[in-house]
Amino acid sequence: MKNYLLLLLLCLPFFVFSASREGRTTINLNGIWQFDQTVNAFPPAKFTRTIPVPGLVHLAEPKIEDYDKFFKRPDKVEIKDQHNLYNIDYTPRYSWCRKMVFIPKELEGNEGMITVKKSQYVTQIYINGTDMGTSMACYTPVEFPVTNALKYGAENEILIKVGDRVWLPAAAAGGTDKEKEHYLPGIWDDVLLSFTGKVRINRLLVLPSVAGKKVTVKAQLRNLIPAQIFVGDAMKDSATLDISLAEKLTGKVVAGKSIRISTKRDNLTEVVMEIPVSGFSAWTPEHPFLYLANATLRNSDGVADTYSKQFGMRDFTRKGKFFYLNGEKYILRGTNVTLQRFFEDPDCGNLVWDKAWVKRLLVDYPKQLNWNAMRVCVGIVPDFWYDMADEYGLLFQNEWLYWQNHGWDDQIRTEYTDWLWTDGSHPSIAIWDAINENWDNYIGNILIPELKKLDPTRIWDSGYMKTEEMPLDEMDEPHPYQGRIREKGAASKDNFYPLGNLDFKPARIQEIQDASTVQLVNEYGWIWLWRNGKPSKLTVEVYDYYLGKNSTPEQSRQLQAYWMELETEWLRSEPTIAGVLAFCYLANNFGYTGDWFEGNIKDLKPTPTLDWFRHAFAPAATYINLTDERYTKYINPHQPGSTLLFNLAGINNLPKPVMGTVKLKVYDASGKISGEQVLPVKLPSYLRTDIPVAITLPTQPGGYLLVAEFTPEHGTPVLSRRFLKVGEAKKYSYFNLNPILK
Repeated sequence: MKNYLLLLLLCLPFFVFSASREGRTTINLNGIWQFDQTVNAFPPAKFTRTIPVPGLVHLAEPKIEDYDKFFKRPDKVEIKDQHNLYNIDYTPRYSWCRKMVFIPKELEGNEGMITVKKSQYVTQIYINGTDMGTSMACYTPVEFPVTNALKYGAENEILIKVGDRVWLPAAAAGGTDKEKEHYLPGIWDDVLLSFTGKVRINRLLVLPSVAGKKVTVKAQLRNLIPAQIFVGDAMKDSATLDISLAEKLTGKVVAGKSIRISTKRDNLTEVVMEIPVSGFSAWTPEHPFLYLANATLRNSDGVADTYSKQFGMRDFTRKGKFFYLNGEKYILRGTNVTLQRFFEDPDCGNLVWDKAWVKRLLVDYPKQLNWNAMRVCVGIVPDFWYDMADEYGLLFQNEWLYWQNHGWDDQIRTEYTDWLWTDGSHPSIAIWDAINENWDNYIGNILIPELKKLDPTRIWDSGYMKTEEMPLDEMDEPHPYQGRIREKGAASKDNFYPLGNLDFKPARIQEIQDASTVQLVNEYGWIWLWRNGKPSKLTVEVYDYYLGKNSTPEQSRQLQAYWMELETEWLRSEPTIAGVLAFCYLANNFGYTGDWFEGNIKDLKPTPTLDWFRHAFAPAATYINLTDERYTKYINPHQPGSTLLFNLAGINNLPKPVMGTVKLKVYDASGKISGEQVLPVKLPSYLRTDIPVAITLPTQPGGYLLVAEFTPEHGTPVLSRRFLKVGEAKKYSYFNLNPILK
């Protein structure tokens, strides 16, 4: 009986606490809103359209007045290098979103906060006719306290105004993209209305350390009690922050800690807690094990707020010229997505917010293509994209929309700092990318060292800034484009790019070899196509040079697939490169560049380029080291029946050696195998292995396809190919090998 009473007394505080516990109540405001546009800053007299939120203005129904100016489907390609964002062909307008929301009476006495996760360009929020505030942030949350404007047990009007890109203030940290022509405004991430006690968890940043066997939790607490008015009034309030770390899947608690803090009224207070963790499962793209950091904030009134962040136990560091994941050397393989460019795609629609479509894009295809990384290029993505990458395993180089210089230093600091607080718990984000192909002394030498103190767990990329310009140069982003015909004297008789020659060392590669810091090639190619098979605005001259002016879409797609396969092999076989990210996986159709899909992008129908990427990006592979003889100009054919001597370049990105066999085959134009041989190979870890080979060429003149089929002991075949010319022939025809893995 005594033990029973003791147990009851021990449990009593829990029951009392549970009865008074409120924490955070969140109302998700996503859905269909009323919508309209005005040419001045006054709200419309009536709303005549609807729009989904999140979603940009192109999703309004009926369509906005300038819809056809934003989305054009040209019949022919206009050769063009860049665009001035102020050369507009539409009427700038204010866009207004309106929603009526019922607030339960039971929430009265709580503090309300509205959050617009991402909205562009310049956001102003009204509730029940009261101006809540204005923000120029486009890529980080816009948040305002709204308690005094709310009506409880009644309907509330929420009215959000966003401006046009041409009106974005000079101070805003919103860069320009010279390969964009239309910047679509709108609310492009979640809208939430949350209720807490007088003190709330404004931000939660969870920073794991696998090596240190700990998790550092940084919290930004917002005290919503008015600041001191009279002498003697309290200026601070005590609160307790409890952090519990648990496995996301099972809910098993693995660690926790509690801290007592003093929070400043009507202000932000920052808290740092270090929590030892042992016996954890590390997060990798191959094993994306997730945890939750559950935060509970208590004050004198009870539970004031509860908040959670998912995270993974993941270290991403650098040593010398390479990246290390959880202490092990890790080579990045992948691609780029340019979401802000995709927004102006005529077929974009609501795909960006369609989770099934995004999963196919971010998860299903990359897993098949042997990709472990992506660069989110010239502009970040909605929150759930990062959540999905966390869950299924994908590393991001996360780049702000900062290409051409734009923004004032103080505002850049404000927005970049909030960027880290907001997105910094995602294990998928491995690299913060501050600048694309540019230089900025303030960002590189003042801001980034500051931000490294907030988040010391990630690597920073600063565009084209190198060690000479930036002492804290953690990595470089060389872009060794080989397809820029105009820069290379296309009229000359020189073979300026020996496509397929893996030993080709232009100045850009020599710079990569000589560099002392990590080299991540996150752009290359310059052979883009629109989804109808026509060259993009930047690549008409490339296709004219290699195929002539009357090439078909199929011919262009075959050249692109072959080019990207061979250039990927070239870069991956350079042992001083820490990662290769092909450009570009998702872009704007009819734009300056392009992606590797055809037809309507909603179907995600791959072109041959993606099929061949399955092989070019295999972790372990053998590549034929021979210059192409089909497309490369000024190549003499081989003598029929002669012996061809060349090397296979074996590469292995895995931590253990890979054993296997290589089957060499020569196909004639009809697909008949004209010769075959088999040799065993062993590929050491993280090295390039040159394997000498000799084959006897066919005796009949014509076009042939040489294929190296590498089959690891435990894996599927990986193909490399080269087109050959044998003897003098009036026309060289070639066999088109289907590359799809079975």
